[in-house]
Formats: sequence, C-alpha cells, structure tokens
Amino acid sequence: MVELRKRKEAPAPAAQPPAPKKANSTKSTSSAKANGSSDTSSKVAVGAIIALDGFGGDIETNDGEKTNLMKLVDDSQTGVVLFTYPKASTPGCTTQACLFRDGYTQLTATGLSIYGLSTDSPKSNTTFKTKQNLPYALLCDPAASLIAAIGMKKAPKGTTRGVFVINKEGKVLAAEAGGPAATLEVVKRLIGDEPAPAGGANTDVGDMPESSKVEQEIEEGKTSAQEAETSPAAELEKPAASNGGEMIEDGKAQAEVAAQVADSAEKLDGTPVPA
Repeated sequence: MVELRKRKEAPAPAAQPPAPKKANSTKSTSSAKANGSSDTSSKVAVGAIIALDGFGGDIETNDGEKTNLMKLVDDSQTGVVLFTYPKASTPGCTTQACLFRDGYTQLTATGLSIYGLSTDSPKSNTTFKTKQNLPYALLCDPAASLIAAIGMKKAPKGTTRGVFVINKEGKVLAAEAGGPAATLEVVKRLIGDEPAPAGGANTDVGDMPESSKVEQEIEEGKTSAQEAETSPAAELEKPAASNGGEMIEDGKAQAEVAAQVADSAEKLDGTPVPA
C-alpha cells in the first residue's frame, strides 16, 4: 500500500516595503528661494500696491539709526528710490553711487527720497559715503531681508545691482536690475523732463519774468551811462569843450578892443569909423 505524503506549502512572499514618498517639488522650490539658493528672489510686480507695514523687515542707516521701508516712505514727500549695489567702495558701485550723487538735485526735485541699499556694515557704508561725498543716506541690510523683498537678492549671499521705486501709496513704480548708468536712467524716465533752472547768473533774459527783465534793463542802462561818462571818448571831448569856451572869451575881448579903437578915432577927426 502506497503512503501518500502531503506537499509542503510554498512560503508566503515577503511583504514589500512601502515606496518612499516623492518630495513635493513646489515645496522644495519655495524652500530654496527662502534660503537664497536661487539666482534672485521673487520679483515685485511693477504697478502692484504692497502693504508697507513689516515689508522687508528692519534695517539701519549708515549712522546706525533703525528704520524700515514704511518709515522711509512716510518721511518722503512723494516716494522712495532704493538703488541696490553689491559692495561698497568697489569700482562699479562707486560709479553708480556717484551718478546718483551728481543727479541728486534733479532726482529729488519731484519729492523723491534717494537711498543706497546693500548688505554692507554701517562702518563700511559710512566710509563709502564720506569718501565719495554722497548727499543721501546708505542703508545697511546685512540679512538681505529688504533686498530679498524687493527682488534684488542673489544666490548665495549676493546682491543684484538694480533700482526699486515706490510712491507714497505703496505702488511699485520700478523694480529692475541694471548697470550703474541704467539704474539712474530708470529714475530719470519716471520723473520726466529736467526742471527749468532757477533764475541766476547764467539764466537767459528770455527765461526771466517780465519784472526781472525790466529791472535788468534798468541796471544795464545805468551801467551804460556810467561807462559812457568814464569812457576815453568822453575824456577826449572835455578838453574840446574847454577850448571852445576859451575861444569865445578871446573873441569877446578882441571885439571890445576894436570898439575902443574905433571910438578913439572918431573923437580925433569927427569921422565915424565903420564897425
């Protein structure tokens, strides 16, 4: 009799480990931007109105005064210009700062306040400001919080050269990168034509008010009269007038002598002598 044996059951397959979850690409991108690993931070759209309270965090001036964008805008007449630069006292940054220095009067004539913005320390920016005789304050943002907020942060710790302009209502008028001269031209385009110069020594008469023209003509007339009195021609005429007076006096004397001679002759012979 054949004995039947039971087959051994096949072992159950081992449980597969759970597949790793894919990283959220959107979250990674946002994290990278937050850590400054992208070329530049997200740009602020021109024409957008931003909430100034807390925007960009706190910074300080080269004099060590704490401030922020909201305070800068509040202290301005019509708005704020921030030009960003990578490092104080380097050639390109010096050129940029000096261009804004030389155009300062024109740029601020419309009520805009000008500031330079970098990650430099107050000491470095004060040295830069003093050496280049800059008429505006330099803002120190070592954490690049405001620089990132306006879209000018560059990986990993750098600053993109550019310009950011905002008005009193918080509307972004300009936000773009560019070279030293290009950043200045952005602001010039915003303010329009250069204002007419105030009246002064180099002002043409045609640009002056009517009252000023009359006053100038009067003064010019007085000057011309004074010059005529003291001119060489006037001096030459004085002797001529004096000589004429002497000749008249001589003529009178001769006539008197002739009359006396004629009177004496008439007395001698009784015959009138024709005058």
